[in-house]
Amino acid sequence: MIKRDFRVAAAAAVSIVALAAPALANHSWNGYHWNRPSGEVTAPVVTALSGQWPNYVDRVVADWNQSNYIQSAYDPNTNSPAVGVNAKTCKAIAGKILVCNAKYGLNGWLGIASIWLSNGHISQGTTKLNDSYYAQARYNTPAWRRMVFCQEVGHTYGLGHVNENFNDPNEGTCMDYTNDPARDDGKGTNQYPNQHDYDELATIYAAHGDVATATNFAMRTPGQAVAAASPGLGDGIPGDTPAQWGRAVHRDGLGRPDVFEMDLGSGNKKITHVFWTLETRRVEHEDH
Repeated sequence: MIKRDFRVAAAAAVSIVALAAPALANHSWNGYHWNRPSGEVTAPVVTALSGQWPNYVDRVVADWNQSNYIQSAYDPNTNSPAVGVNAKTCKAIAGKILVCNAKYGLNGWLGIASIWLSNGHISQGTTKLNDSYYAQARYNTPAWRRMVFCQEVGHTYGLGHVNENFNDPNEGTCMDYTNDPARDDGKGTNQYPNQHDYDELATIYAAHGDVATATNFAMRTPGQAVAAASPGLGDGIPGDTPAQWGRAVHRDGLGRPDVFEMDLGSGNKKITHVFWTLETRRVEHEDH
């Protein structure tokens, strides 16, 4: 076992350029995408939310549904709270996007998006919102809540970031990193998706003609797809710390590992995207 310390500093950022990525002209998240049996991504959004978070979910779902390739159902009467879901563990549900909030601990992150890949497609996804930090004055604002909620759900559809420099002017999209999501630097605040996000989703999904295949994985319903491809897909790990996320495959603009990959066997993987707090300066990760 080798333990590595990742420290945020200018020198460290230079030394890890091999894993770091520049600001993105396009921001597909490595081409990850859902199957589209009806021509659109129809994975429903279900939630295990409490406190202030239910006030934000309708807008987040509606914003992403403005994409011509996404039509995720959300019914607060049946989808929130998700039946039988423990928000603390936030265990993924086949064919759905599950959003949870809880006090996950002062472990350095505001939000986590995880997706499970099966037969080349996203088969389920989760978003976790860490109330251990949203109780603090700096992050207990509508702008921070909107941005992180919006961004983590955007990741579950296959989007990456448009820019990973926290000090650059805001790009006017929740898929941007920033030190102040409420600031408008001429393109709007970083609280919602923008047209570039919808254009990128069109590029991602137009490039994958899943809907045209007749009897394969893509033509089954999302739940059937997971059951057929990998019964019991999941890792059984809470997933709140780097040691539980697998190997680091990418770092953010401050040099912190923010994308992790876990091999679940039989061609299945879990990919986790981490939104660290601005104050996090050291991330410990174990490679096995």
